[in-house]
Amino acid sequence: MRIIAKRTLREFWERVPACLDCKGPLEAWYALAAQADWKTPSEVKSQFRHASLLKGNRVVFNIAGNKYRLVVKVNYSYGVAYIRFVGTHAQYDQINAETV
Repeated sequence: MRIIAKRTLREFWERVPACLDCKGPLEAWYALAAQADWKTPSEVKSQFRHASLLKGNRVVFNIAGNKYRLVVKVNYSYGVAYIRFVGTHAQYDQINAETV
């Protein structure tokens, strides 16, 4: 998959001082997703079984033992994943993951 944009992840782990434990898991997610070739939501779910599938081809990934959340919009036909949100679980509770 082509991931747009890793910069969003990097800015998060650099900006949030308490995110010392999120850099490794976010980089690991990025490496796995970049190597993936998801054609359907079920293929995402088979690789990341704790991911939540939402409307509009959105997927919520649990990062670092569900301490952080990553919302990605996937265009399966083009093989592109757009990072829409990364934040703590509390920050995630403040957004609508289907519209962010």
